[in-house]
Amino acid sequence: MKTALFDYALPERCIAVRPLPERDAARLLVVGEQALEHRAVKDFAELVPEGALVVLNDTRVRRARVLATRRGSGGKIELLLLERVGQEGATERWQALGRANKPLRVGTELEAPGLEGRIEAQGELLEVSLRVEGGVEAWLERAGHVPIPPYLGRLDEPSDGERYQTVFAEKLGSAAAPTAGLHLTEAALARLRERGVAVSTLTLAIGLGTFRPVEAEDLDEHSMHSETLDVSPALVTAVAEARSRGAPIVAVGTTVVRALETAADPARLGHVRAFSGATRLLIQPGYAFRVVDALLTNFHQPRSTLLALVSAFAGHARVLEAYGVALREGYRFLSYGDAMWLPRRA
Repeated sequence: MKTALFDYALPERCIAVRPLPERDAARLLVVGEQALEHRAVKDFAELVPEGALVVLNDTRVRRARVLATRRGSGGKIELLLLERVGQEGATERWQALGRANKPLRVGTELEAPGLEGRIEAQGELLEVSLRVEGGVEAWLERAGHVPIPPYLGRLDEPSDGERYQTVFAEKLGSAAAPTAGLHLTEAALARLRERGVAVSTLTLAIGLGTFRPVEAEDLDEHSMHSETLDVSPALVTAVAEARSRGAPIVAVGTTVVRALETAADPARLGHVRAFSGATRLLIQPGYAFRVVDALLTNFHQPRSTLLALVSAFAGHARVLEAYGVALREGYRFLSYGDAMWLPRRA
């Protein structure tokens, strides 16, 4: 499908640069079969049918942004650590993105308070060796910066440490937040359970590729990024129990959709299998959904695989119409923005 079909004009004024004071204060655009309805995220728990299964992504965002200097010259270097790929003694090797005023070549040495490093390899990603007492993860928790999206146009602030993390985050490893989940509060989760809604989790470690615009003219030519996920036997059971009572599966966020559809059981429509590994699943219009019945999601960037997924789920024309209405009505877009509630197109 042509990538241009997922393009739209997104004025800077519509991008939410900071979160609202309360997590559940955002607006919620309900995309029904016949009409659009303007609600609030606070209504989410009441919109979910009784008996449904709500699935959350419990990934935790790593404070992976490192502000360092070039040893000798003092030039500024910024790294975004993505994944640890090895360790020898106190030295850890990480894949990373990097930028600096001068090219980051193999052999470039860098430092930050309590940390020393060296660029070991170049390619699509850098490979960096890092030495720090107590380990890199512990150092990041103390001194790393929250990797808020670059389109916010600002440095991270103390409040981002809390607000760019869901209240149910547990499994450390993501370079970005599962943004639909940022809206949910402990009170909302409690209200869901009060209404007889089951709540379960999976883990998908979100990589930066999720948010990169598609540059290929056709989505079929796009090299889909890989992300690791874990669907546990407990979630397999929860899905089976929901199906046995005829209840829908509700995904909070596109990452949950991607994980559940990756783990779909080919032998039993609507069910999943335990799965632990990587996925490169690209969902676009024409995809036959097997598991997910309803979706809570934010408004996504133009020409993104996320917008393609949502269009596949609820209908391309319907979604683009809803985006147009949201822009005219002053909805706030992207990670810290407002949300949509979508049933799957029949």
